[in-house]
Amino acid sequence: MTPEFQYVHNAGRRLLFSEDQMARRRFIAFFLLILIVALSGCRDKRKENSPLKLENAIIAVETSRVVARDIIEGINVTGTLSPKYQTDVKSEYAGIVNQVFVTEWQQVKKGDALAKLDTREGDIMLRKAEAAVNVIKASQVEAQVEANKAAREFERLSNLSKAGLVTQQNLDDARTAKEAVKARIDAIKAQIEVAEEEVRHARTRLGKAVIYAPINGVVAYRSVNVGDLVGEVGSPKIMFRIVDSRVLDLTCAVPSWELKNVNLGQELDFWTDAIPGKIFNGVVGFINPVVNEADRSINIIAEVKNDPPLLKGGLFVKGLIKTGIRANAMQIPKSALINWDMDQRRATVFVAAADKARQRNIQTGYASGDMVEVMAGLAPDDRVIVRGGFQIKDGDAISIISAKKAK
Repeated sequence: MTPEFQYVHNAGRRLLFSEDQMARRRFIAFFLLILIVALSGCRDKRKENSPLKLENAIIAVETSRVVARDIIEGINVTGTLSPKYQTDVKSEYAGIVNQVFVTEWQQVKKGDALAKLDTREGDIMLRKAEAAVNVIKASQVEAQVEANKAAREFERLSNLSKAGLVTQQNLDDARTAKEAVKARIDAIKAQIEVAEEEVRHARTRLGKAVIYAPINGVVAYRSVNVGDLVGEVGSPKIMFRIVDSRVLDLTCAVPSWELKNVNLGQELDFWTDAIPGKIFNGVVGFINPVVNEADRSINIIAEVKNDPPLLKGGLFVKGLIKTGIRANAMQIPKSALINWDMDQRRATVFVAAADKARQRNIQTGYASGDMVEVMAGLAPDDRVIVRGGFQIKDGDAISIISAKKAK
């Protein structure tokens, strides 16, 4: 076979093989097309024969009855607790700490010793002052002896003068000596008072070397140990901080437009995440006379009795200042509201009327907790849909699976 014939023969084989592949591919594509059409027809048939149609579905809902109850009106506030009484203890006496009698978080009473400073220098000063008093008192005794002697001499010369046995000059000299000794005694008495004052001062300084608790409370902070130098002039360092948590101050801010509703003596209920599920009480005791220029708010302070002492200073709290009570106000759960416009006080709810859902536009009022007041749009016996309302529209068929009671 020549090379030319071999080339033509092989080319023909390649051409036949390509035509066979193309025929096979056309067959597979035609088969797939028929299969897709058949499956689409089955799906459409299932849809036509399905007994569940969306427009005829009954929607399961939960409802809650409109309730009438008293509403406690108030002002929502947030604030911080702080101890009403606390003190930072410093030393007036400069010296080295010799003993520390308390630790942090220890309960102390007013007058309990907290620490003691080194008093060796103060003891020396006290002894010197006492010695000075003794020296002056000794000179007072000597002066008193001289005064007695001068008094006797003057009396003797006075008797002799009556008999004309002494001159007037001798009598005058005796009188002068007597008066001089008396003046000396008076001066010594003044010196004794000054020296005794020095003794009292030295004793007072020594008394300051023992640091006492000025109030009842708990040692919340201690910054000294044995060997520390305290009492330096101008030093801001404190030795102890004592906190009395039996009474706390709750400081919070009220918008200035609510000032007309806030009065001294009003009750304030508050709660904190640190102690969940418990409501605490306080009484408004102070209203700041100045408005905060930054946010136009007014700070108030409520006094809180912390008995038992569950609360701590520094806790963040939320609360309600009670400003009044409105009786028998209609209320519904907030979960029933749809498209609630809090500024315009408008919302939409669905009411269960027989087996249908009926849309109502209502006017809302005061909101507290999970409940909101209904000012208009509902009747006392209406039942509002609290779950399932976002899936329905006016006139849809409903099935009530649960009728909740408002809390």
